[in-house]
Amino acid sequence: MTYVVTENCIRCKFMDCVEVCPVDCFYAGENFLVINPDECIDCGVCEPECPAEAIFPDSDDRSAAWAEINTKYAALWPNITRKGTPPADAEEWKDKPNKADLLSPEPQKD
Repeated sequence: MTYVVTENCIRCKFMDCVEVCPVDCFYAGENFLVINPDECIDCGVCEPECPAEAIFPDSDDRSAAWAEINTKYAALWPNITRKGTPPADAEEWKDKPNKADLLSPEPQKD
């Protein structure tokens, strides 16, 4: 089992989860975070830290469609080990549904 970042993270990217991850398995895109399933140790400490409630175990039905996306982008995006500044409008996007089409494939720009 691993944990998966889902659609709720898109355009929110609060990054509280990154701060608590003991193995630094988060990777950052322009407007989304992913978890590398090969690095995740299934500890679950990231799940309750997410203000957008975007992280679920891969056994949860809500994560099924997102497991492949996490795997794909973890191989392409830079690793992130510290919480950064969330987007200025993160709170506005937090509870909006149907954001999948807004996922940017671009990596986080430093």
